[in-house]
Amino acid sequence: MDFKTAKENKTGPVSGTIEPQISLQDQRSDDEGGSNVIRFADIFAGIGGFRIAMNNVCAENNIPHQCVFSCEIDKYAQRTYQANFNEVPTADVTKVSPQDIPDHDILFAGFPCQPFSGIGKQKGFSDPRGTLFFNILEILKAKRPFAFLLENVNRLVTIDEGRPFRIILRRLRSLGYNIHYQVLNALDFGLPQRRKRIFIVGFRKPVFFPWPDKKIVRVPLSSILQKRVRKDYYLSAEKKKDRKSKHKAKCRPSIWHESISGHISSNAYSCALRATASSNYLLVNGVRRLIPREMLRLQGFPDSFRIVVSDNQVKKQAGNAIPINVVQAILESVIPIVRAGLGEINGDIANVPTQSYSLAA
Repeated sequence: MDFKTAKENKTGPVSGTIEPQISLQDQRSDDEGGSNVIRFADIFAGIGGFRIAMNNVCAENNIPHQCVFSCEIDKYAQRTYQANFNEVPTADVTKVSPQDIPDHDILFAGFPCQPFSGIGKQKGFSDPRGTLFFNILEILKAKRPFAFLLENVNRLVTIDEGRPFRIILRRLRSLGYNIHYQVLNALDFGLPQRRKRIFIVGFRKPVFFPWPDKKIVRVPLSSILQKRVRKDYYLSAEKKKDRKSKHKAKCRPSIWHESISGHISSNAYSCALRATASSNYLLVNGVRRLIPREMLRLQGFPDSFRIVVSDNQVKKQAGNAIPINVVQAILESVIPIVRAGLGEINGDIANVPTQSYSLAA
């Protein structure tokens, strides 16, 4: 991913920082809705991380694409989504008939992770939010997109001895989808954040699917951090002294992480952002909180991404978001298969290649 130096206004980039060259807008062809347009649905859309990754990959390869449906129940996330994509997502997917959702070729969904998270109560399908996965199944059954990409916390694989995860895989396969899954870490894909997530990819036909290789170069933490920050983001002198007495960092800049038990550690990268963590859960050099723009950068959002909600809401939104760099890397493998499956290469969905091929094919 290329970066550039940019200058800030209220909603734009910050001087002296790096900005990913990615597009927030869909690229439509003159034949909108035609066979050469990849149509996608953005389910449990959050603030649009999947959409940015999709826009980026398609824009880089001049592939027409269009988001035909989005849904997100949180009103503040809706506000952010509208500010950046010029549309208000449908609020509650449980109140939408799957048949009323427009046909699409790829379904994206970061279904609610709280029922499976290591810091939650881990009720799994006993939590009403855990059952929202079955709404995804109903959409897949009704609309039969050629592919899907799902995301959740890596804890999903092991909770309740893996039973919920096995149910998820079994139900997806029962719909006739060829399933691939992998736990990937944002730290391995250029972002200075240790964030492990399970990604599940499905295709209507058996295909060879290559998971992306790890990136060699990581964006340095120093390029994520703002040089000048308001005083109210800093800890009091007393709290700074207390932190410094408990821990000595071995690198600078660093992000200090305080666990639930009170143990403090620090690294040249951030631990996973969390929507419900305390304000002092992650501290820059042990002295100040992350500002909203820094949180978004840690997830790969560009500085052109508009912030239109409070700091607390941005913390929640960034903590719930997907790491864009990771999704983009996955899509670089998914899109060629989808194009082949839709007839862009072969002209016959039954003849999707079972060997590796690329966007340049």
